Amino acid sequence: MNQIPDDAVDVSEHGQKPALKKTLGPWMLWGLGIGYVIGGEYFGWNIGLLVGGSLGMMAAFLIVTLLYICFVFCYAEMACAVPKAGGVFDYAQWGISPFWAYVAGVSQVLEFLFAPPALAMAVGAYIAPILQPVLGLGPKPLAIIALGLVTVLNIRGVKQAAAFELSIAIVSSLGLILFFWLVAPSFQMKEYLRDSWPNGFLGVFQAVPFAIWMYLGIEGVANVAEESRNPSRDIPRGFGGSLFTLIILSGVVMVLSVGVKGWQTVVYNSADLSVNAQGQTIVANGAIASDSPLTLALGATGSLNSPAGKLFQAMGLFGLISSLNGLSLASGRSLLEMGRAAYLPKFLGVIHPRFHTPARAQIFTFVVGTVALIVLDTAKLITWSALGAVLLYIFSIPALVGLRRKYPELARPFIAPLYPWLPAVSFVLSIFCFFAMLIGNLEEPGAFAPFTKYSTVVIEFGIFWIFAMIYYMAFVRHNKTILGIASSKTLGKS
Repeated sequence: MNQIPDDAVDVSEHGQKPALKKTLGPWMLWGLGIGYVIGGEYFGWNIGLLVGGSLGMMAAFLIVTLLYICFVFCYAEMACAVPKAGGVFDYAQWGISPFWAYVAGVSQVLEFLFAPPALAMAVGAYIAPILQPVLGLGPKPLAIIALGLVTVLNIRGVKQAAAFELSIAIVSSLGLILFFWLVAPSFQMKEYLRDSWPNGFLGVFQAVPFAIWMYLGIEGVANVAEESRNPSRDIPRGFGGSLFTLIILSGVVMVLSVGVKGWQTVVYNSADLSVNAQGQTIVANGAIASDSPLTLALGATGSLNSPAGKLFQAMGLFGLISSLNGLSLASGRSLLEMGRAAYLPKFLGVIHPRFHTPARAQIFTFVVGTVALIVLDTAKLITWSALGAVLLYIFSIPALVGLRRKYPELARPFIAPLYPWLPAVSFVLSIFCFFAMLIGNLEEPGAFAPFTKYSTVVIEFGIFWIFAMIYYMAFVRHNKTILGIASSKTLGKS
C-alpha cells in the first residue's frame, strides 16, 4: 500500500494558514451544482442549432448527457475520497503523475476562466436595453461590471456566495418551469422537425460544445469539497441531485423552445427572419445569433409581454447571474490549488487572512475574463471553455483508475458503480466529444482572424498548449511540491 511521502504537503492541515472554512451542507452543494450550470439552459445552447439543427443538436445532447451521467459518478468518488479545492489537479497528482496533473489542472483552469465571461456577456446583453439609456453603457461594459460584482461577492466569503447561489438557483429553476407552462400549449412536432438535419453528422460534431454548455461547470461542486461540512455524505447528494435536475430542465427547455416555430426562431431575432413562397425560413445577411433564445420563443407564442412573460424575463436574469457567480467561485478554487503547489504562480495560492477565500485567484479570474470579453464572442468563449472541460473529463478517468490501484485502502465513502465499465464509457465519450469539437472547429475563425488567415480556433488552442508546455519546462518541471491527498489518519483505512 502506498503512503504519503515525507515531503508531501497537506496545506489544509499542516501548512498555510488560514484555511478554507467548512460551511457547506447538501442543499448548498445542490444549489451550487444547479447555479454553476443553469445559465446554460437560458442561453448559449441555441448556437448549436445553427450548426446541427434540432435533431443534430438532440443527438449531441444525448451523447453529452450519457457522458455526464458516467462522469459525475466517477468524479464524485474522487471528490469524497480527496476533498480538495483543486479537483482533477489533486486527483491526477496522485492517481497519474505530476506532469499529467499539470495538464489536467490547466484544462480545468481553461474551463473556469472562459465560462464566466461568456455568462457575463449574456448578462450584459440582457440588461443593456434597460440600463443603456440611463448609464450610456453597452453590453460589454455592463458585462465587465457584472463580472466584477460577482468577484467581490466571492472574495467576501464562500458561505455568503453559496447562500446567494442557492436562492437564485431556486428562482431560476422556477423560472424554467414557468417557461414550460407558457410555451407548452404552442408546441408542434412538425415545427420541431422542420429543417432538422441541415449539416448531417458534421453538424452533430459542431453542436457538441453547445450541448456540453448545458451541463458545463457541474464538476465545480468538487472544487468546494474542502469547504463541505461532511464531504462523504454531502458531495454525492449535491452532485446527483443537481445532475438529475439539470437533465430534466435542459431536455425539456430545448425541445419546447424549438417546437414553437422552428429552431431558426430561437437563434435569430424575428427582424432577421422571413419566409419565402415555398415556406422556407430565410435568414438575413449579417444576422447574429441571439443570447436570449427563451425570450425569442416566448415572443413567438405571443406571451412575452403578458404578466407571466415579464415575470419570466426577470427570473431569467437570475439564472444567468447564478451561473456567472458559481463558475467564478469555482475558477478561484481551481487556481488556488495549483498556486499552492507552485504549478502556477504562487501568489494565486494565497488565502485572504480575513475572508478565508482565494482573493488573489478571484481577482486574476476577473482580469483574464475582462480581456476575454473584449477579444472573443460568446460562441468562442463557450467553445474554449468546453474544450478545457472535456480534457478535464478525459484525465479524470486515468486519475480514478490510478487512485484505486495505488491506494486501494484509501477511505472511499462513495464508490462509483459498475466499475470499470462506467469509467470506460465516460473516457470513450470524452475523447469522442474532444475530437468532435476539434473537427467541428477546424475552419472556425479564431480571435486573431482579422490579422491572419491562419487563425482558427483549433490552431489557437494548439498554440496555447505550446506555451503551456514551455511554462511547464521552465518553471514547473523541477517542482517537488506535492499536495497531500488526505491526512495520514485517512490513508490506510478502508
